[in-house]
Amino acid sequence: MTHKHKDGGHVLHVGTLARVEGEGAMHIEYRDGEVADVQLRIYEPPRFYEAFLRGRSYTEPPDITARICGICPVAYQMSSCWAIEDACGVAVTPEIQALRRLLYCGEWIESHALHVYLLHAPDFLGYDGAVEMAADHPAVVERGLRLKKAGNRLMEVVGGRSVHPVNVRIGGFYRFPSREELRGIRPDLERALEDSLETVRLVAGFEFPDFEQPYEYLALRPETGYPIESGSVVTTSGASFDVRDFATRIEEVHVAHSNALHSRLDGGVRGPYSVGPLARYTLNADRLCPIAREAATAAGLGATCRNPFRSIIVRAVELVEACHEALRIIDGWTGDGDASVPVPARAGEGYGASEAPRGVLFHRYVLDGSGIIQDAQIVPPTSQNQPSVEADLRSMVGAWADLDEHALQHRCEHAIRNYDPCISCATHFLDLTVERT
Repeated sequence: MTHKHKDGGHVLHVGTLARVEGEGAMHIEYRDGEVADVQLRIYEPPRFYEAFLRGRSYTEPPDITARICGICPVAYQMSSCWAIEDACGVAVTPEIQALRRLLYCGEWIESHALHVYLLHAPDFLGYDGAVEMAADHPAVVERGLRLKKAGNRLMEVVGGRSVHPVNVRIGGFYRFPSREELRGIRPDLERALEDSLETVRLVAGFEFPDFEQPYEYLALRPETGYPIESGSVVTTSGASFDVRDFATRIEEVHVAHSNALHSRLDGGVRGPYSVGPLARYTLNADRLCPIAREAATAAGLGATCRNPFRSIIVRAVELVEACHEALRIIDGWTGDGDASVPVPARAGEGYGASEAPRGVLFHRYVLDGSGIIQDAQIVPPTSQNQPSVEADLRSMVGAWADLDEHALQHRCEHAIRNYDPCISCATHFLDLTVERT
């Protein structure tokens, strides 16, 4: 941490922040005690996935895009599969779709458990990290690790391994797990369901700042069930459109202070929009399974939730939903049918979206007649949420102007972690700069 004065301004640099993924910086400038500027500066170098997908075969995106993230590889695999299959005019069987949803449940469980227990809970309990928290609350940390292990195990059985699964292919899977294989992990998921209910009770007891967002929320909404692996797009302003219209409704723009694109809905006329657990819950609370709805009510959640600090409760409720849904799919699984459907190459443009743990993840591909990718577009949830993060901080830091640098740093980091930002698979993110003139 360094301090210096420049042109009458006070500048604070905070080198690294654990408990988020990726590299970036936060710049806050005060003038005469008022907030003049807030910027989330993502300086991690561009990774060029969209560029090097061009010229590759249409069968490759599930394996290539999974490498974008070690925490949510399934999200990239599912969105890419839907988009390629859409371009090729192919629909998968109900069995394949059910197994995709089951694999995705595993990712939700491991990702939400990681965030709730190891990344976010220390903020509410007053610890620098999970290691320090474990000294006083070993049972809490053990529960989080047990939940994450259950999600990882589910991903191993369905996807072939827990990180960058290898069993996913365009058209379905290379093989179906047997009924016995899935039933073998049922005891772990039963325990995970109990642990997830206890998680809701734990986080509901945290103290939350009184703050609500006015932003438009955007999420998927399927024909039945809570949105995980598929659905059409809905928003809190009443908009509803097919995933194929995402590219015309969502505009990506460059901003000078970030290497990551910012996203705007309908030209940004209604301000920033937000994706993720709060959006999913607010737009789909009626789709939760009964046990998850009961947990949400007991935790004090209403039909909507607009306090980003309470997103930890919503993630815990989604843990309940994912565990219950995984058990439901396993109980109905027979292992019958073909593990994949043929997907012949053809020229076309396809669109796909799914609900990554952090929000809607959109893919678009253009193929030629031989199935070679001519163009690719990937819109991750964190880039969509960047304007909302900045807007949150702009609203909050005005009231924090008199805080010392250490306290201000902590408040800003906590506000950012509400979104569980996944900038990359690195472990540090924030370089905080404050200027006071």
